[in-house]
Amino acid sequence: MGSGSKLGKKAGGGGGGMEKEGKKQRHAARRGRRPLAALAFVAMAVACSAAVHWQLRRETMERAELRLVSMCEERARMLQEQFGVTVNHVHALSILISIFHFEKNPSAIDQDTFAKYTAMTSFERPLLNGIAYAERIFPHEKEMFERKHGWIMKTMNREAAPLQDEYAPVIFSQDTVSYLARMDMMSGEEDRENILRARATGKPVLTNPFRLLRSNHLGVVLTFAVYRPNLPADASVEQRVEATAGYLGGAFDVETLVENLLSKLAGNQDILVNVYDVTNASEPMAMYGSQTPDDKVGLLHVSMLDFGDPFRRHEMRCSYTQKPPLPWSAISNPLGTFVIWMLVGYIICAAWSRYDKVTEDCRKMEELKTQAEAADIAKSQFLATVSHEIRTPMNGVLGMLDMLLGTDLTMTQKDFAQTAQGCGKNLIRLINDVLDRAKFEAGRLELEAVPFDLRSLLDDVISLFPSKLKEKSIELAVFVCDDVPKLVIGDPWRFQQIVTNLVGNAVKFTERGHVFVRVSLAEKSNVETCRVLNGSLNGKDCKVESTANGAFNTLSGFQAADERNSWEHFKLLLSDKELPSDELEGEKSNQMDADHVTLMISIEDTGVGIPLHAQDRVFTPFMQADSSTSRNYGGTGIGLSISKCLAELMGGQISFTSRPSIGSTFTFSAVVKRASEDTSRDSERSLCEALPTAFRGMKAILVDGKPVRSAVTRYHLNRLGITVQVVNNMSMGIQAFGQNGATESREKPSMLFIQNDIWRPETDIQLLNRLHTLRMNGQVHELPKLILLVTSEADKDKYGSTFNAVMCKPIRASTIASCLQQLLQVEIPVRKENQNRPSFLRSLLVGKNILVVDDNKVNLRVAQAALKKYGAKVHCVESGKDAISLLQPPHFFDACFMDVQMPEMDGFEATRQIREMEKKANEEKREQSTSAEGSASVDWHLPVLAMTADVIQATYDKCIKSGMDGYVSKPFDEQQLYQAVSRLVVGTADPAP
Repeated sequence: MGSGSKLGKKAGGGGGGMEKEGKKQRHAARRGRRPLAALAFVAMAVACSAAVHWQLRRETMERAELRLVSMCEERARMLQEQFGVTVNHVHALSILISIFHFEKNPSAIDQDTFAKYTAMTSFERPLLNGIAYAERIFPHEKEMFERKHGWIMKTMNREAAPLQDEYAPVIFSQDTVSYLARMDMMSGEEDRENILRARATGKPVLTNPFRLLRSNHLGVVLTFAVYRPNLPADASVEQRVEATAGYLGGAFDVETLVENLLSKLAGNQDILVNVYDVTNASEPMAMYGSQTPDDKVGLLHVSMLDFGDPFRRHEMRCSYTQKPPLPWSAISNPLGTFVIWMLVGYIICAAWSRYDKVTEDCRKMEELKTQAEAADIAKSQFLATVSHEIRTPMNGVLGMLDMLLGTDLTMTQKDFAQTAQGCGKNLIRLINDVLDRAKFEAGRLELEAVPFDLRSLLDDVISLFPSKLKEKSIELAVFVCDDVPKLVIGDPWRFQQIVTNLVGNAVKFTERGHVFVRVSLAEKSNVETCRVLNGSLNGKDCKVESTANGAFNTLSGFQAADERNSWEHFKLLLSDKELPSDELEGEKSNQMDADHVTLMISIEDTGVGIPLHAQDRVFTPFMQADSSTSRNYGGTGIGLSISKCLAELMGGQISFTSRPSIGSTFTFSAVVKRASEDTSRDSERSLCEALPTAFRGMKAILVDGKPVRSAVTRYHLNRLGITVQVVNNMSMGIQAFGQNGATESREKPSMLFIQNDIWRPETDIQLLNRLHTLRMNGQVHELPKLILLVTSEADKDKYGSTFNAVMCKPIRASTIASCLQQLLQVEIPVRKENQNRPSFLRSLLVGKNILVVDDNKVNLRVAQAALKKYGAKVHCVESGKDAISLLQPPHFFDACFMDVQMPEMDGFEATRQIREMEKKANEEKREQSTSAEGSASVDWHLPVLAMTADVIQATYDKCIKSGMDGYVSKPFDEQQLYQAVSRLVVGTADPAP
C-alpha cells in the first residue's frame, strides 16, 4: 500500500510536470503569435478607419451632388419659365398684327403705331433688345411693294435685293432696332433658314449664339411666323406655309437673362453656371458663361433646356466653383475609430499577457456585470431605503396621533391634533415627491377613485401654513362655490398634493397681500368669464376696479395678476340668481345629467411674480426662476412639475398668469365623478370629521368693506349653518342690531364679526357704547358677542380686552366652531367611539382574528390600535418564525399583516413558507376527500397583507411574487385599510380543519 501510494504520487507528479511543460509550450506558441496578431489587428484597425473615412466622404459627395442637382434644376426651370413668358408676349403680338394688319383694309397698323406700341409694352419683353416685323413678299409683288412704301428692299449687306423666290422685308420695327428697316431677312442664310423652320412648325425658332451689336453680349434671334387669320389649329405644313403672312423677330440677350435669374437666387457664389447650344453635340456653342469648370471639382450636372425650338437643343451645365470641403467628422470619426480599435487591442493584449490572472479577471467581470444589471434599480433601492427609514418613525407619530384623536378631546384639542396629523401627512407627501417623479417617468402612477369631501380637504390644506402666515401677516383664504358637489369621487391625496404644492409656493413667494384658493365648476367659470370679458355685466368692462382709496376689489385690496378674478367676475359665482333663468336651467340640467364634473381650481397670490424670461420653464423639473430663488426662498423646483403631471392624469390641465412685482395666478382643472346618494350616506367623513350642527339657525352680522373677503367669511359661517348679514362699516352694523332688536330672541343676531382693518378704536368705541345704550333702552335684549378677525398675533393681544374673542386667520369652519363653542358655551355632543368608526370598515373587521407581524414594537402598537378600533381581535408577534409557528394549519386567523423587513426571516420568506404549509395541507385534504364520497372541503389560503414603509413598484411586485395578497404602506390610514381589507376579508370563510 505504501509503495503503491508513492508510485502513484510519482506518476501523478510526472503527469503534472508534463502538463506544466505543455502549458509552457502553448504559452510560448501564443507569445510567438502575438506580433502577427497585433500586426493583423493594426491592419484591421486601419482598414476599418479607412472604410469609415471613405463612407463619410462618399456621403458628403452624395449630399453635395444632390444639392448641386437641386440648384441646377431650379435655375433651369426658372430660365425656361422666363424665356417662355417672353415668347408668349411675342406670340400675342403676332396675333395682334394678324388681326389689325391683314384683316383691316387699310391696315390699322403703321410704323409709328408699331414703334410706339412695342416701346410702351417693352416691359413685357425685358430680355428682347427690340422686335421687328417682316412681311412675306413674292417676286411678282416686289415692284408693287416698293412703289407702295417708297423704298427699295436691301440685303443684309445694304445692297439692293436681287431676284429670288421670296422676300421678307422689315416694314415695322421698334426704335431700338430701327436699323433693320427695309432689310430683307431672307437675304441672310441663317435668318432664311430660321424663317423657313418657323413658318413650317408654327413655333418659335432660334439662331446660333452671336454677339449683339450694342451690348456685345451673347444672344440669339427669335423668329416667329405670323399667319393669316382663320388658320386651323391642326393645319399641315403646306397649309402653314401658304397661310404665312410675315415674320416677327427679336434679339434675345441670353447673358442678361441668366444674370438676372442668378441674382435672385441664393448660393450663386457656390456654383458655376454655363448655358450651351448643343444642337451640334460635337461642337457645343457657349451661350452664357466664359469660365470653364475645374476638372478637380469632379461634380457636374447637366439640365436640359426647352426653349420651344424643336430643331435646337440647349442645356445648362452646373458645377461647384470649388471642391466641396471635407467635413471634420470624416477626419475625427476615423481617428476616433482607430483610437478605439487601438484601445481594444491594448485591452486584449493586456488580458492576453496576464493569462495567469484570467480567473480573477473573470470574477471581477462577473461582478461588474452584476453591478451593471443592478444599476437600473439602484436608485429605486436607495429611495426605498430612505423612504422606509423615514416612514417607520412617522408611522409611530401618525399612529399615535390617530389614537389620540380617538379619545375624548375638546374642539380646540382636536383641531390641534388634526393639524399636527395633517402636517405629518404632508411631510409624508413631500417625501413621496421624488418617488412620484420616478413613477411618472416609468409610467406606473395610478390614481385612486374614492369619495372625499372637497371642502374639508381644502380646510386641511390651509391649516398647514399658520406659522408662515403669522410671520408675514398675509391672508390665506379658500372659497368653494355652492354648486360644487359636497362629495366627489377621485383621488383626494393627489388632489391635495397639487393644491398643497401651489399654495405652498404662493405663501413662499408672497410678502404682502393675500393667497386665495377658489374652486368652481369649469362650465360656470367659463360662462361667467365670457360674460365679463364681453362687457355684458351691468354695461361695464371687465377691468379690475379699485375703491375710492385706491385699493383693488380683491381679497386683501392688492392688485392681482389675473384681471379675470376681479370682484365683477367673482360675485357671479356667489349665487345662481344673478344668471339669466334660461342659462341657469340649461347649465343645471347639463350638470345633473353628467356623471362627471370638471372642477376649476384657482390659486391667486400677490407675491413677487415670475420673471418673463423664466415663465417658459416654470414646469421644468428642478428648475428655479433664477439662481437666487433657491437661496432666498428654498425649494427644489419639483413641485410644479409633479402638479402638472397629476393634473393631466386627472384629465385636466394647468396654466398660470403672472406679472412681475404684482403676483401670480395658477389655475388647474380636474375631472371628478359625482358621488351617488348611497356613497354620500356611507361616507359620513372622507378625510375629516363632519362639522358640528349646534350652530345651525344662528345669525351673525359681518362688518367688512371688502366684498371678496366678506364672501369668503360668509362661506365658512354658512357651512356651520349660521346666517350672515354683511355690512360695510360699524355704524351700519350697530344699526342692523337695532333693527333686529324687536324680533324674537331666536331670530336676532347673536354675533358681530369685525374685520381688523375696519375697526377704528377712536370712533367705533362710541358705536359700541351706543349698543349698550340700546340695551338699556330695551331696544336690544342681549348684547352680541364681538369677534375680531385679525391676521397677526400682535393684534390678538392688542384688542383682546375690547372684544369677546379675537380670531387669527386663516379662518376655517372648524376653527370658527372651536371659537364659538368656548364663547357661546354651546354643548357639542361628543361622539362615542363606535360612532367614530365607519360602519363599512367595522363590518369588515369586527370579530376577525388578525395576526400582526412586525419587529418594531411601536409599529405593533399602532397597527394593533388601528385594527382594534374597528372591532378586530389582534394578535401580535415580533418575528417571521413566530408567525409560521402560529399559522400552522389548522389555525383560527382570518388575515395576517406582515412586515417585509425583519431580522432572521423577512416577510417575503415567511409568506413563502406559509404558502408551502398551506399547499401541503390542501394536498392532504384532497387525498382525504377522494376517499370519502360526497365530502366537501375548503382549501387553506390565509390573506396576507404586506405592511412596509416602501412605496415603490418594485417592492409591490416582490410582495406579489412571494405570495402576498395585498399591500398596505406605512403609515396606513382608514381609506387605505378599507381598500386592502375589502378585497380580501369579505367572503373569507374559515376552512374546515
